[in-house]
Amino acid sequence: MTNGTQLYEELLAELKSLAEPAYAAFHKRLLKNDKINVLGVRVPTLRKLAKRYKNAIDPLLCCSDEYYEVTFIKLQAVALLPYEQFIDYVDKCVSLIDNWATCDCFAPKCISGHKEEFLTYIFKYLNGGEFSQRFALTTLLHFYVEDNYLQIISDTVRKSNRNLYYVHMAAAWLIAEVLVKFYGQGVEFLKLNDLDIKTHNKAIQKACESYRLTKEQKDFLRGLKR
Repeated sequence: MTNGTQLYEELLAELKSLAEPAYAAFHKRLLKNDKINVLGVRVPTLRKLAKRYKNAIDPLLCCSDEYYEVTFIKLQAVALLPYEQFIDYVDKCVSLIDNWATCDCFAPKCISGHKEEFLTYIFKYLNGGEFSQRFALTTLLHFYVEDNYLQIISDTVRKSNRNLYYVHMAAAWLIAEVLVKFYGQGVEFLKLNDLDIKTHNKAIQKACESYRLTKEQKDFLRGLKR
């Protein structure tokens, strides 16, 4: 694998040998984007392949993004890097995200040890497009649902463009997680009625789908629907 072209040819050949046409059709329906080419390789296999390329990030990023699986592997390989290396590639990775599945699976664990430092990037991505904003929100969900970040979470949700479907859904998911982990603070946020009705109600719906809340808590939340 001396260069990006050779690496891509080898990777694509392997992916095609692992592809499942029926799974490709199923996954493509979930992505709801006919422009994305899906080979049909399952996520555990993609994660395993990504580990192979964590020491070949630069040639890997030179590979074509013609197929969903190749982009997915790129992001997963970068996510395995230590923070000091990861941060050099994160902007490139976020620019490649064009669907909810790639976005939601891109959760680099190294961020957990550098939460304060990474806030600058979250705020930056909040000014980007639909999936850039979704990444900002899902990163908060993965790593920041803690008492000392609740104000930042509420401010970020308010500032997000929830007219964009995948931003709206991520915002609702994030608030639902706050309700599950910090029920009282989450309820107080909902009572402010700062959210659009659609996101407000979706957050309540998603929270009520969780097994981590009691029946009494869920009944109370349903009473807050607008």
